[in-house]
Amino acid sequence: MGQRGFWDEQQRVAKLKEKKPVLQRLSESIPWDSFRPLLDKGYVHERKTNAGRKRIDPLILFKMLVLQQLFNLSDEELEFQVNDRRSFEEFVGLGVMNSIPDATTVAFFRERLRKAEVIEELFEMFEAYLRSQGLQARGGQIIDATLVPVPKQRNTREENKEIKAGRLPEGWDENPDRLQQKDLDARWTKKNGISYYGYKNSICIDVDHGFIRRYAVTPANIHDSQLLPRLLDPENEHDFVWADSAY
Repeated sequence: MGQRGFWDEQQRVAKLKEKKPVLQRLSESIPWDSFRPLLDKGYVHERKTNAGRKRIDPLILFKMLVLQQLFNLSDEELEFQVNDRRSFEEFVGLGVMNSIPDATTVAFFRERLRKAEVIEELFEMFEAYLRSQGLQARGGQIIDATLVPVPKQRNTREENKEIKAGRLPEGWDENPDRLQQKDLDARWTKKNGISYYGYKNSICIDVDHGFIRRYAVTPANIHDSQLLPRLLDPENEHDFVWADSAY
């Protein structure tokens, strides 16, 4: 087999575009700049300075969050897939010469939007655009949950007791650097006889398109049955629901 040249690569890209995959359709049909006013709210309290590295376009990071939701990817898997898949790379607006934002950058960006209280509104806007493109939720819905382990905390028994009660252990607020390293929301749970510490990512997927329509992130100890009302999508055109016995 001969070595591929520039012309071969051009032909390959052209063939991919001829197939009109869903991501290209979304890239061309959704007015992405309409998300910018909400995205900018995540940077309202950012310190203005010319020092340091140039800020990554928040629209690129938001498109990465969209991919994460549509395909149920962890932060690390998202970073890998955008590096590995040309369709993902082009969807977020990066070329082969651009560096891909890493998993930590994505996590910080999501937290920035959460603190600005705009993340739900952003995805509601995106869902509305999906429906306007004829990508309504159809075929029924699949409900599922994934445990997301996080590093175990090295706390005393008394500190854990305070955290479970929703209180900050004594003295923690006096050391902001230490507090930044502490996860106050993760919890223990047991599955198939194995203990896990972390969170639970619960999702609702429409059967027709395979898109994640709704999701909920909770501490790992929250029972699946409590999440069903939050996950069921009333917009789905079919009544069928697939879920395991926990729901």
